[in-house]
Amino acid sequence: MKLTCLQENLNKGLGIVGRAVATRSTLPITQNILLVAEPSRLKLSATNLEIATTSWVGANVEEEGSITAPARLLMDFVNSLPNDLIEVTLPVNGHTIELKSGRFQAHINGIDAQDFPPIPQISEGIATSIEAASLREGIRQVTFAATTEESRPVLTGTNAELEGKELKLVATDGFRLAVHKTTLISPVAEPTTLIIPARTLNELSRLLGDQEEPVEITMNRQKSQILFHLKSAEIVSQLIPGSFPNYSQIIPQSYTTRAVLDTEKFLQVIRISSIFARDASGIVRLIITPGSELGRGKITVSAQAEEIGGNVSEIDALIDGEEAKIAFNSKYLSDVLAVIPQAQVALEVTTPSSPGVIRPIGVDNYVHVIMPMFVQW
Repeated sequence: MKLTCLQENLNKGLGIVGRAVATRSTLPITQNILLVAEPSRLKLSATNLEIATTSWVGANVEEEGSITAPARLLMDFVNSLPNDLIEVTLPVNGHTIELKSGRFQAHINGIDAQDFPPIPQISEGIATSIEAASLREGIRQVTFAATTEESRPVLTGTNAELEGKELKLVATDGFRLAVHKTTLISPVAEPTTLIIPARTLNELSRLLGDQEEPVEITMNRQKSQILFHLKSAEIVSQLIPGSFPNYSQIIPQSYTTRAVLDTEKFLQVIRISSIFARDASGIVRLIITPGSELGRGKITVSAQAEEIGGNVSEIDALIDGEEAKIAFNSKYLSDVLAVIPQAQVALEVTTPSSPGVIRPIGVDNYVHVIMPMFVQW
């Protein structure tokens, strides 16, 4: 193997695949990156056996070949080099890569590429495509609601429902529920439901960056793997087996009180209250007060911790319905408000013990449900 490429391009490619490298594994080679010199490009691949990421770097390839190299060592060395040409050489039947760039040189001991786990190829199955911006927004508004507790594997994923030209992403940790609907560019051949690990979607969002080109999606027939094809990378992921909870029954179909208020101001008030809520199980109390004929309504937000003190804040709101009291975990409120770009949101409640609903004003493709906290008023 012999090739030359720009340090900037190689460094970027290594950064793309580096997050898929296994940090702890019983298979040591998964802590390596696979390098394959192909005509006019260098292919980089990494896998932790759940996710596999591949990127391509433009290169002047004189001799083709392949090898795996320790990911951290290779990434750190390339990242520290100046932006100049890098020459990568691997002797025939050898296992030591030589890297040269200007007056810098290194030798890295690798492992035979044949020992690297095969990267799954999904060429046939259920295929579609989606605008990058739509996918980015869906991931941002949903995956944070998934649980991180491995004791409930299904809830560590995001439920993806594809039918016709609609994609619905859903995540829940049992205390909150996020549902986002968006449009596909091309319809799916048949209705499909699968559970994608939230970690996969978060990594996909990172790889998307500011990409504008559509993302191609392919799921295998067994519904065990999914492939996302990006402009300069691919990510293949195992899917989570099992059935997602019936979430639709959790979403309240009515309300007794609805408040419309400024998203940024609401977020600011919640973040301020969360400073005091930290020592009170994260609880913030909301009192929703309708306005009189002469004035607007308001929401009073308070947090109280016995040993350190408390705070009270008010925010104007357009109230429909009766006065209401409800308490939430401050983190759940700030998490959802932080991912809503619309200027206003609606908060819908019924009783202090019933779920609250947050919806952005101006769009109807997102709904977020939060379970209340039980407090003495």
